[in-house]
Amino acid sequence: MDQWVQNYNPLGVRWLSTAVAAVPVCFLFYLLAVRKILAHRAAVYAFGVAIVLSTAVFGMPARMVTGTVALGLVYAVFRIAWILLCAVFVYEVTVETGHFQVIKESIGGVTDDRRLQILLIAFAFGAVLEGSGGGGAPVAICGAMMVGLGFEPFAAAVLCLIANTSPVAYGGVGNPIRVLVAVTGLPDADLSAMVGRILPWTALILPFWLVRATAKTRDTLAVWPGLLVCGITFASMQFYWSNYRDSALVDIVGGIVTLIVLTLFFKLWQPQTIWRYPGEPGVKDLRRHTHTSREILHAWLPFLLLALFVILWGMPSVKQYLNIFTNRFPVPGLHMKVLRQPPVVAAVHAEPAMFEFEWIASIGTATFLAGFLSGPILGLSVGETMRVFLRTCVRMRFSMLAVLAMIGLGFITRYSGMDAVMGLAMTNTGVLFPFFGTLLGWLGVALTGTDAGSNALFGSLQVITANKLWLSPVLMAAANSAGGVMGKMIDAQSIIVACAATGQEGKEGDLFRAVLVHSILLAAIVGFIVTVYAYLAPQWIPAGHTFR
Repeated sequence: MDQWVQNYNPLGVRWLSTAVAAVPVCFLFYLLAVRKILAHRAAVYAFGVAIVLSTAVFGMPARMVTGTVALGLVYAVFRIAWILLCAVFVYEVTVETGHFQVIKESIGGVTDDRRLQILLIAFAFGAVLEGSGGGGAPVAICGAMMVGLGFEPFAAAVLCLIANTSPVAYGGVGNPIRVLVAVTGLPDADLSAMVGRILPWTALILPFWLVRATAKTRDTLAVWPGLLVCGITFASMQFYWSNYRDSALVDIVGGIVTLIVLTLFFKLWQPQTIWRYPGEPGVKDLRRHTHTSREILHAWLPFLLLALFVILWGMPSVKQYLNIFTNRFPVPGLHMKVLRQPPVVAAVHAEPAMFEFEWIASIGTATFLAGFLSGPILGLSVGETMRVFLRTCVRMRFSMLAVLAMIGLGFITRYSGMDAVMGLAMTNTGVLFPFFGTLLGWLGVALTGTDAGSNALFGSLQVITANKLWLSPVLMAAANSAGGVMGKMIDAQSIIVACAATGQEGKEGDLFRAVLVHSILLAAIVGFIVTVYAYLAPQWIPAGHTFR
């Protein structure tokens, strides 16, 4: 088939073409935010609209549309859905065997001080859960844990939503970064490193922000050593792992290391006065749990195995061997057939399109192996372990459908040129684009509910606009993901999950209003950081970065 050139003004009127290009995204937002349709249905409907417009308005040949859909679905299955499913499987194994209760008590029993428990549960352990599977798990699990330990339910919901921010950019085993790689074509190492140079600054202040959200200033400053140790530890690990290791284990490693460091630190240091909520019953000494160190280590083994296998899968020698079993071949009728043209690119550029069936090399397979081995280690039979997996598949079916449709939508907008049309319109923000581009990522997560979804929709747009404005495409693609994390606390899914987990059904509106200001202010801070990198510290933006 002959090559096809993207048309960035198919209707002959620039603003009208831009409006039509934005229809799939706006329709998705409308369904989620206004109609409050379930995420998987909204994603499928918007995906369908994008397919129709790509052919009817932008003139993309039907065969190329079919190839694009197939490419997006294959990528979504092997690089996103399979990983997310298996990460949740690991968590479900710990719940099925009762060992998650040990994990909960081992964390909650380190200190009786509510301010410090916030750091351990909502911040550090929430990061582990976000890295393991993401979705609503960190908010749901940490919220239930905190209520179980005696936190006020509404306060627990607020705190878990605010805490579930910095880790979101790396999400379930690095999924958001992989999506960003898929839709932008930029190197994984560059994007991971750049996000890891933006978010550590917010990780430094987030512990102070969390405690100040629940206690007075003097009570917050009374535990400044713990807050500082928490922020520095997580920020350091987030920077180190994202810049020198990989994008998959940033949250898991950062969260686990922060838990260990805080546990050891709290054995050496405790505040002079144990802080509890006003009117709360007398202090219950949670540190007197009967679990031995061996029992605690045994309960944590699934997450440790997960980290071990993902690290192993990422080693160059192992990856090279596993890639032998990966099937790669061009997408018929699409590979190097779609041409991007100026002014979107400097010269006419043919878009590659390769199927990659990663049967064994996928990080999802490493994650599945961790869950499969964890079952027998924790006391399940092989059959019982597989039943847990099948039950997880059933429970996650709608989430998987939403992922497939969202990624498919991102691929359609990219290959049809709709993202380019919207990107050209964004160039009108000029020198303020670093700030407003960051807020675009924030808006995307607030309305789609996932950082990966926002990256799929706007990642390519960010790159196109950045190139037009002579800004770093790596910086602006990373800004989409980094800014998006602050929208996570106000998305409908997170609000609903937080209320359900803490027994606050019916108070979704109150919870939204309670976290909205935090979300806007933190997003503005990220926008400011991105602007500083763009104009005052461009030398700190990675280019050709490699993991060591």
